[in-house]
Amino acid sequence: MASAVAADTRHPMVANRRVLGASLVGTSVEFYDFYIYATAAALVFGPLFFPAESASAQLMAAYASLGLAFVARPLGALVFGHFGDRVGRKSTLVASLMLMGGATFLIAFLPTYQMVGWIAPLLLCILRFSQGLGLGGEWGGAALLAMENAPKGWAGRFGMVPQLGAPIGFIAANGLFLILALVLSDAQFVSWGWRVPFLLSAILVGLGLWVRLKLHETPAFREAMERDPPAAVPIAELFRSHLRVTLAGTFGVVACFALYYIATAFVLGYGTTTLGFSRSAFLSVQLIAILFMAVGIIASGWWADRTTPGTVLAWGCAMVILSGALMLPMMGGGDLLTIGLWLSIALLAMGFVYGPLGAWLPGLFPARVRYTGASMAFNVGGVIGGALTPIFAQALTDFGGIGYVGVYLAVAGVLSLGGLWLVPRRE
Repeated sequence: MASAVAADTRHPMVANRRVLGASLVGTSVEFYDFYIYATAAALVFGPLFFPAESASAQLMAAYASLGLAFVARPLGALVFGHFGDRVGRKSTLVASLMLMGGATFLIAFLPTYQMVGWIAPLLLCILRFSQGLGLGGEWGGAALLAMENAPKGWAGRFGMVPQLGAPIGFIAANGLFLILALVLSDAQFVSWGWRVPFLLSAILVGLGLWVRLKLHETPAFREAMERDPPAAVPIAELFRSHLRVTLAGTFGVVACFALYYIATAFVLGYGTTTLGFSRSAFLSVQLIAILFMAVGIIASGWWADRTTPGTVLAWGCAMVILSGALMLPMMGGGDLLTIGLWLSIALLAMGFVYGPLGAWLPGLFPARVRYTGASMAFNVGGVIGGALTPIFAQALTDFGGIGYVGVYLAVAGVLSLGGLWLVPRRE
């Protein structure tokens, strides 16, 4: 009895550190995997896997392969959401991590176009699609793992913990690419150095599996199963009874994805090609700027528990619109310091549109269809906001300059505000 009382009096985040750690490590792996691919696509995948007449065409082809995972993500959300709502959160999270991590690891061993011709881009696209399938079930499960274990009044702070996986994964991926840029020549990096981050992903996946295999089911899932049998077809119940909030959640995440892939993948390609900065210089600037995203995520969790996650998300969307307005004057001049300042502003805004999602999206749905609902909204919104964003941004830059990319970003912010407006008003 004494130990139970002691456990009850501990700080909620200390008492639930294993659960929060399991949710955090999964999203860290997710963003590490996703960002090493985005970085490699911006830096080397074009000439290695996609022969074309111009460097811009090669870059757009590499960005197209980046977007392929977004096609797979809704399918992954459907499959993993189905089993997550019927079988449980734990086993589904383990399966999604294994699929995602295995595909990332295998990319390290791919032959290039010069070695095997068209087979090389085909294999790359198959593994990228497999990454997307795993990613489709990863975020929703990690967010539910944290939020469904949160004590009353702590949903925002618990929900922001898996969101911190984004800057952690970014720093790990970006830092590794920066080290490689400093110790390897350009020829060595293109020849074999880009494969190292994909090989090392196996370490993170192993850590994630070790933590997750020790978990129990969430209280919310157990209670839902005790009250009623699981939904026979969760996606059908979702569309039949919760279509409006699904649409709200889908559009609510558009700004998050658009901002992230503009401020990371597109800007990296733009800075190292159009503006002519070295890889190491630009990666260093991004590495500093991502710290502002972490600050935004942490602040958003505390703010969400004092107001509502939707309120924080609305202010974050306004910051995304502001970031779009500042893009031309701050990114167009070619001054690395000013570019770093814009990145810091943009990624701080990213913290306020991404941080609240861990509590906001799951909170839109009842527990019996929550895995499916949160995963579908997050990943379909990702298709709208992120799948083609680097390609559109590159095309807009070629057409009329970086200012058009800023307009694109501002429109994404407006779309997410529209998603918030769709949420039914509750007493």
